[in-house]
Amino acid sequence: MLTGLPLLPTMGVGSHAAPGWLFSFREAMRAGKAGPADVDEAYGDATRTAIADQIQAGLDVFSDGELTRDRFVYAMYDRLEGLTRQSVARRLGVPGYDRTPGYVADERVRAPNGLGLVEDYQFLRREVARQLGDAAAATRLKMALPGPITFVRSIRAGRAYAAEADPQHALLADLVALIRAEVAALVAAGCPLVQLDEPGLTYPLDWLGQAEAVAAINRVGEAAPDAFAVHVCFGNNASRPYTPRDFDRLQPALETLSADWLVLEFANREMAGLDLVAALANPARIAAGVVDVKSFHQESADDVARRIDLVLAAGIPAERLALTADCGLSAIPRWLGVRKLEALAAGAALVRGRA
Repeated sequence: MLTGLPLLPTMGVGSHAAPGWLFSFREAMRAGKAGPADVDEAYGDATRTAIADQIQAGLDVFSDGELTRDRFVYAMYDRLEGLTRQSVARRLGVPGYDRTPGYVADERVRAPNGLGLVEDYQFLRREVARQLGDAAAATRLKMALPGPITFVRSIRAGRAYAAEADPQHALLADLVALIRAEVAALVAAGCPLVQLDEPGLTYPLDWLGQAEAVAAINRVGEAAPDAFAVHVCFGNNASRPYTPRDFDRLQPALETLSADWLVLEFANREMAGLDLVAALANPARIAAGVVDVKSFHQESADDVARRIDLVLAAGIPAERLALTADCGLSAIPRWLGVRKLEALAAGAALVRGRA
């Protein structure tokens, strides 16, 4: 559970904008020009930078920035066993959802070494304490990972699941189990807040109903009592959403998610849907996106404060509200990401000062 927070606390969603040099390093790494020690050094330095950016921007809750887990869920597939990667039909031209990889589970999907987030959390905890000189900041940390619906979207059940009555549902059950184990390990390590990122919840699968999807997410959340957040995202590949961005069709799901925090995007949707969300602020707390990361526009503190005022005016109590960006910062350059975080913290301070 997050503790030691001010009124209207601020936090990032998860991913941080990568330093420019990290892109060059990744190219060198893919070309076989970097050894294991080089990889550890580069990602350690990048993560320290991400943490420092959050601290210097004035945020209240800190994440590791997910730089060791680049490409969102697609990096996580590399940590699973039992998958065979499929060829991508379109490789040329602009980035897009149709260029993301797919997989077939020819063996039972497993993660014998976990998904690696416990080690990333331990690094985050040490580094925040070092940079702030305050071990008590360990109560204001979060870790984010993709949820089971987002994982299963790109995997087709193969021969290992052929004997199952419903192969895709059996595959989903295996994914729920391994993600749940990772969440439980994070909680055991002391992580105050574990967040599932679930863009998969916003675009339906023909074999999985909304209620079934929510049940799978809730099974994972059982491993993190009082410390579970769900980020319901409309997609952010190259700063573009994937689905219609309305909460009306998602209302039944939002009402039945057993989450302590619902992390929702509003800024890039012109703050639409606040009236629907206000009723969800009990028992869940709301982390409202008041910074648009899918736009190059640089919000001012006043811009952010006006959005916060709209959230409060919709009936979401200040004591049950946190402030965040619409999504992670991975699709924008670091300088812009930092300015957006600064505006987030400054806008919250303006509203907090009037309370």
